[in-house]
Amino acid sequence: MSSNVNTSTISSTFVVLEENGDPIPITVSDRFYQDLEHKFGDFKGKRLISHYTFEKDWDCWEMHPAGDEFVCLLSGQVDFILEQNGIESLISLNAPGDYVLVHRGIWHTAKVHSSSSVLFITPGEETQCRPL
Repeated sequence: MSSNVNTSTISSTFVVLEENGDPIPITVSDRFYQDLEHKFGDFKGKRLISHYTFEKDWDCWEMHPAGDEFVCLLSGQVDFILEQNGIESLISLNAPGDYVLVHRGIWHTAKVHSSSSVLFITPGEETQCRPL
């Protein structure tokens, strides 16, 4: 039996999920987000599976109006601060496998307690950012 399975690492190759669930691997580069925009336009109906390592707190808030974001801690310790209607709540991710679902339209940022590896599944369409 022959196989066309290729292996990659989530640190070097993110995955775009099409509306029908089909995966499209995209190599991470310095121009990654420009390449995404060029290839996928407004990202409507798509989700991005990505991985980041954080050494320090985020310097902005972000919000995803097109759907909920899945955020899973792989290592380290991170607090996610969620803000809705001017009220902040704190969700601590302390152990590998801890996760939070950040609901559509909720502003969020992160406080990093130690070097942390985090996996995201993000509905990227119309993502917004604002300074802290």
